[in-house]
Amino acid sequence: MATAPEDRPLPDQVDGAPHPRETRQVYGQDAAAAEFLDSFNGGRLHSGWLITGPRGVGKATLAWKIAGFLLSHPPEAPDAGLFGDAPPPPDRLDVDPDHPDMRLLASGAHPRLFVLRRGWDDKTDKLKTVITVEEVRKLRGFFGLSAADGGRRVVIVDAADEMNVNAANAMLKLLEEPPEGATILMVAHQPSRLLPTIRSRCRVLRCGLLPPDAMAQALAQAHSHTDAPGALAALTGGSVGEAIRLINLDGLAIYADLVGLFDSATGFDRPRAIKLAESCAGRTAEARFTLTLDLIDRFLSRAARTGLEGPPADQGAPGEARLLARLAPDARAARAWATLAQEVSDRTRHGKAVNLDPALLILDTVFRIEQTAQGTVADATTA
Repeated sequence: MATAPEDRPLPDQVDGAPHPRETRQVYGQDAAAAEFLDSFNGGRLHSGWLITGPRGVGKATLAWKIAGFLLSHPPEAPDAGLFGDAPPPPDRLDVDPDHPDMRLLASGAHPRLFVLRRGWDDKTDKLKTVITVEEVRKLRGFFGLSAADGGRRVVIVDAADEMNVNAANAMLKLLEEPPEGATILMVAHQPSRLLPTIRSRCRVLRCGLLPPDAMAQALAQAHSHTDAPGALAALTGGSVGEAIRLINLDGLAIYADLVGLFDSATGFDRPRAIKLAESCAGRTAEARFTLTLDLIDRFLSRAARTGLEGPPADQGAPGEARLLARLAPDARAARAWATLAQEVSDRTRHGKAVNLDPALLILDTVFRIEQTAQGTVADATTA
């Protein structure tokens, strides 16, 4: 049975978190917001903006805040302020939520806003993996309609690095000849994947990882709670979106299981490994499977870094620092873990492409980790 439109997931919303348009406050990105306001107040409003940074740090929330700000601030008339009655330049992006434009924005029905994102594939009954040129072409109709109130028009692209080649070329044409009064806000997790010509046509706003206090505020705003803030911070590196994903999918427990597999007093815990692998099997476990692979990649990265820099100050799970110190005691071990990380990444990509059984893929990966662990420990003993 096909998924009903109202039940389809939104590609620009973290599962279990409010949609960016519903998020009132942007935390930790004051510098980017100030840079945009400086451009706006100085009369240097670019038609194209590229909002970059790691996943989950508030890029989409910032884009929606800017969109609300622009939609509720109409272009000034040529004689505005001629008699000294111009309002002071705004110093914040905040707009009264009762403003008519903000109410339309919150309802998802603002006529001067277009959100460009991945569409739904009716054949597979899933979200498309890329933004296609057909989605970009819908902008022609949007810009073809004149704004009844003469206000600004805004496009949010989330995420721009998900556009395929044809979609990117169509977007480039819009950036080269932008419609009057239009602003295009493009969220990009990996801007290097975009066409250089697209990057050159945009003003860049860079968003950084959130410090602990800003992350705690953002999690509270999203009504997410954790009893292990230190472990969560260690594994997410300041990404609120990733933190919410770990909280909702019990990611801290999965990571603790990974650490426990190799930190058992009796050696490698094979039954525990099989149980972990089996928990990732089945269609309903797809999100858990993906998260487990991501956490394995994080474990390998932390092992490689330990060999060069020493055990992490913040643990992702109890006993992790002790375990990593044993598995990665030196630079030679660091190279072994870095090599394994690349091999696992390649095998994971291939396994997904050929629909390899998730449980087998996880189990094979865990066994590879155990083999590398035996090698690095043996090397350290004989050194």
